Amino acid sequence: MFRGIDEVDWASLRHAYGSAEDVPGLLRGLASADPAERQTALDGMYGAVHHEGGVYDSTLACVPFLLALAGRAEVRDRAEVVELLVSIGDIDSAPGDLAASVQEALRARADVFERLAGDADPGVRRAAAGALVRFLGRPERALAVLRERIAVERDDRVLLALAESLGLFARRYRPTHAAHTAEAVRLLTELSGPPHGPGLRLAALGQLAGCAGDRLPADLVPTAVRLLRDRSEHRGRAGHQYDGPGPDTLAGRLRRLRPSDEEGSRLLRTLHSALGSRVPDRVALLCGQLTSPDPLDRCNGVWMSAGLIREWRTGHVEPVVLIGNQLGAKEARLHDAAVAVLVELLALAAPAADPLHALVTYRPEHRIRHGERGAPTLGGPLRALAGAGDARAVPVLAEVLAGPVVPTDLGLVIPHLGGAALPLAPALRRRLARVPLDASDVREQAVPLLSALAALGDVESIPAVLRLLRGVPDGVRQHDAVTAAAVRALGVFGGAAREAIPELLGLLETDSAVAAADALWSVTGDADAVLPVLLRELSDNGSGNRRHTAAVLGRLGAAARPALPGLREMAASGDAWARATAACAVWRTAGEPERFLPDLRSAWVEHPRTRTTIAECVSALGPAGAPLHDVLRAELAAPRRHRSDSGGHRIREDLALLRTCREALAGQVHP
Repeated sequence: MFRGIDEVDWASLRHAYGSAEDVPGLLRGLASADPAERQTALDGMYGAVHHEGGVYDSTLACVPFLLALAGRAEVRDRAEVVELLVSIGDIDSAPGDLAASVQEALRARADVFERLAGDADPGVRRAAAGALVRFLGRPERALAVLRERIAVERDDRVLLALAESLGLFARRYRPTHAAHTAEAVRLLTELSGPPHGPGLRLAALGQLAGCAGDRLPADLVPTAVRLLRDRSEHRGRAGHQYDGPGPDTLAGRLRRLRPSDEEGSRLLRTLHSALGSRVPDRVALLCGQLTSPDPLDRCNGVWMSAGLIREWRTGHVEPVVLIGNQLGAKEARLHDAAVAVLVELLALAAPAADPLHALVTYRPEHRIRHGERGAPTLGGPLRALAGAGDARAVPVLAEVLAGPVVPTDLGLVIPHLGGAALPLAPALRRRLARVPLDASDVREQAVPLLSALAALGDVESIPAVLRLLRGVPDGVRQHDAVTAAAVRALGVFGGAAREAIPELLGLLETDSAVAAADALWSVTGDADAVLPVLLRELSDNGSGNRRHTAAVLGRLGAAARPALPGLREMAASGDAWARATAACAVWRTAGEPERFLPDLRSAWVEHPRTRTTIAECVSALGPAGAPLHDVLRAELAAPRRHRSDSGGHRIREDLALLRTCREALAGQVHP
């Protein structure tokens, strides 16, 4: 297995963390008789040699030894070795010449995978199925092997993998090998009907949806829901047990948040992905999942609903109602999944507000979460209710504020409640006044409260804000974060915060200069006091504050005319977000929309991250922003959310953009 391994100059090769001299030990560990050593070695391979899907020169050097390991029946966990090889050679895993060399090395030894497709170990057969289409260079041979294996295979999980490979074959060879593609589609069509089992039929339908939508049944969604329930019933008869609640620890909760029916999750994810923009069909499918008698199906439906809502702006109401219905589930995994998704949905969770309110009213233990370490936080149901903007959260939050333990994140939910949260201002103010100035967690305690009081516009909290600004010692951890939050709050309070002028002036020569200038302009309207600082920051090409500086200059309007040369220069170079911010600042300062409209329209389309900045500019301009009103109307009419790269913040950012667009078109001026 390891012949020639010591002849490789591993020290001269690289992986994700530097020299690959440790790789021979990892390869030998994969062949160990000790399960723990094998797992550690596999983790090392994924963590270094194939880090985040990448390939390195050491990855290429490993391929012959991994192939040798995969072909030796005495090696345990060979299926995981084959899965590693498939992942390394996946055509989409990494671009470039090195990736091409890795793929070529695997194609040159594709006969190994052909043999493994008939291995005695079903796990190996299942993993090898994914390699047949990827590495067998002749499509006719790959299709023949798939056909042969389907005819003799009896293991359900291997059959699922073979169906996935047929779908991959059809998608890959559709443009160039029509006859072979038609045969793959024919095989999938056969697998999608009786007498095959419900899991295999679901898998085949998902693959057909991705490569031959015209071969799908007219009643696709009812058929898929029926097959899903048949599969679940069969699994139940086989004695599958739903995961028990387990310990209430972070690790336990993370385990419960993962789908415990990975196979079912994959089947439905594949179908949802293939349906793509067919949102009504996907919503109907989700409703079928969320009303299944099987809690595992409902749990998968909860997570897939989140995926749909992160991408699309329509069709969320009915799934959210059904997610709310899971809050009373006895299964901890299902309950936790529903709560986690509703927290992320913010205002879109409103259709589930009634069960959320009932939960926090009659189950007070859900109001505060005490973790294994660190300060307590708001319980998920209360966070979700407040995030939905439901005023019924206010009296519950008031009770929490009155208690002996106040969650550190309580202040973060207040902005979602708007004016309904005004009764909470006195209690928030008192809490802020009691934050210990020299506490090691002063940031965790103070910043959420500052954000909440700023959102409420509570000018009576100015003394408490100034106490923090003046009193937090320089050496305290996260001192700058507290200063920034206090300065932002003072800026929101505007002219009512005039007593803060000396402190803000004192910050103009610090790292908080731009934020202090922004706040000082809001408090005094004195351009002479802030313009020199902003011009200095704008001219510093090495500063990380230039975009923020341009935004503040835009707020000054005509008073920022001395900055126009620097703003115009910035609008012509740099990253798209900085260019858009500078162009907006020029527009607000000197007009000139004609000069920048093409660039702003282009940025809106090509760089979605800039859209909120541009929409805020249009809102601030009032009637003068009319040249871009058509762009805002088109955004409001678009069915898809504007960013795909914002992770868990996608919904929050999209809702903020839509709100700004509506305000701009309604003539509500954004500051």
